[in-house]
Amino acid sequence: MHRLIVAFLAAFDAVIAAAVGVAATLAPLTLLWIFGFGGAAPWSLLWPASASVWQLGHLVPLHIALPPEYLAATGIAQDAASFVLSLAPLAFAGFTAIFAARSGARASRADAWITGVVVGTVVFGVLAALVAVTARNGLAAVFLWQAVLLPVVVFAVPAVVGAVVTEWREAGAGIVARVRDRVEVAPRGWGAAPALVVRGAGVVLGGLVGAGALVVAIAAVAGGDDVIALFEAGNVDLVGIVVVALGQLAYLPTLVVWGMSFVAGPGFAVGVGTSVSPSGTQLGVVPGIPVLGALPESTSTWLLLVALVPVALGAFAGWIARSRLVATEPRDHEPALARAAIAAGIAV
Repeated sequence: MHRLIVAFLAAFDAVIAAAVGVAATLAPLTLLWIFGFGGAAPWSLLWPASASVWQLGHLVPLHIALPPEYLAATGIAQDAASFVLSLAPLAFAGFTAIFAARSGARASRADAWITGVVVGTVVFGVLAALVAVTARNGLAAVFLWQAVLLPVVVFAVPAVVGAVVTEWREAGAGIVARVRDRVEVAPRGWGAAPALVVRGAGVVLGGLVGAGALVVAIAAVAGGDDVIALFEAGNVDLVGIVVVALGQLAYLPTLVVWGMSFVAGPGFAVGVGTSVSPSGTQLGVVPGIPVLGALPESTSTWLLLVALVPVALGAFAGWIARSRLVATEPRDHEPALARAAIAAGIAV
């Protein structure tokens, strides 16, 4: 495929990735503006709010500064008027990463992966800069370099990974193909080690994601009453319930990451002075967000056994690697192959 066409398609992918992410926030806020406020406020105010949510979803910290009149109306102390919001709704970053990886893979199949990745990243960076410049507001300020760099990283890294993986698997020529060919002819069966390490890492990562999702599901069921109580305490109408539910859905990948941290042992923190881990739970003042009602108020020492899950996944990955090597390689290579399988398990 001609490089100009590849560049055009990569630029189009970047535009779609950014536009869909912003629209996913702008559309619900527009519905809230219509049905909740009756169109009384200017619609143009929704753009800075949507852009701030999109930036937060791409790991950009928001520096919140509450106005004095809001503090007086709500009774919030002056020392709590400004803070940094950095807990990202990872659904936005996840969508961008998936779209970028597919774009990089498509550019690789067109034999122009460097062009595709560079053009897509540059276009996405330009769009991120436009969002940052046009959506500045005093309530949720950002540093311009963070508002540009962090979304670009979220797009560029998966794009490169998707392109390189596709090159490694399918390309017949190019720098990645040459490296692959050199690795595959490594003596004593070591050429299969990189693929086995990646396979083993995938097994462990998939297992941890599944375990984290299971922890979130169990916590949601166990704390269902508290979640419902927080919903009722918010005293929101049907439109508000929909908006709150969509916001919590955007944080679902973040909750899964928390579940993974819990399974791995270190746990996670929801704010200053809080800690949730298998070894113990300490909750201070937690925001009244309904989904946070699923946080456990206490944990049992038996939960320390969940720290064995990563160990079991690593052992399982090593067993898969060794079984695959032994099944596909000659018997006289078995000592080297066993070492390769052990290396794969250790790397995971």
